[in-house]
Amino acid sequence: MIKKELVCQIVDEWLEGKDYFLVEVVVTPDGKIVVEIDHKDGVWIEDCVELSRYIESKLNREVEDFELEVGSAGIGQPFKVIQQYYNHLGEEVEVLTKEGKKFAGVLKAVEENRFTISIEKKVKPEGAKRPKLLEEDESFTYDGIKYTKYLISFK
Repeated sequence: MIKKELVCQIVDEWLEGKDYFLVEVVVTPDGKIVVEIDHKDGVWIEDCVELSRYIESKLNREVEDFELEVGSAGIGQPFKVIQQYYNHLGEEVEVLTKEGKKFAGVLKAVEENRFTISIEKKVKPEGAKRPKLLEEDESFTYDGIKYTKYLISFK
């Protein structure tokens, strides 16, 4: 069986000097290899083809048969690596906590152990007739959430 570490090493060689980054490598027991890459400006199909050919050139099908799939981290899919948080700074995201609470807001800050989003809340000040929208920062640790994903907006 082809080892995940070997595939990661091959992908890292290809990534050297490029603005792409590795999101995930999955190697299944039946020989399927799935490689996800990302880039702050999106992923081009030509680069996926180039990476696929590069991986193919480093593996020997005569020794071990495999199925190879190279693609981008899907839009609307949960973030898997911290670089995806950095790439979406200033954009709208959705966060689901492990307690089941959902938050939507603008990704404001990213740190090694936590990130912050700015959310709008309707608050009715005492004595006021109507609620007002107030911005409030909400911080999360990566291990305290189920997922964070980019919110696609058609506004």
